[in-house]
Amino acid sequence: MFLGALECYPVTAAIARRAGRLKWEWSRKGRTLALDDMLIAAAALEHGLTLMTDNRADFPMPELDLYSLP
Repeated sequence: MFLGALECYPVTAAIARRAGRLKWEWSRKGRTLALDDMLIAAAALEHGLTLMTDNRADFPMPELDLYSLP
C-alpha cells in the first residue's frame, strides 16, 4: 500500500518556529501563504527532504527542493 510506505514526521518546536519564520518572511514580501503549507515546507527543510507537489506557487522558497508532479 502506498500510504504505508510514507514516513511521518512530527511537528517539533523547531519546525513550528521555522514555519512561523517562513510565514512572517513571505508576508513581509507581500505574499500570504497558508500556515499548514509553511509547516510542510519547514518539515521538509528541517529534514532535508524533497517536497512533492503539484502546486509550486504555495512553496516559493528557493531553498526548498521541489519535485513537480506531472
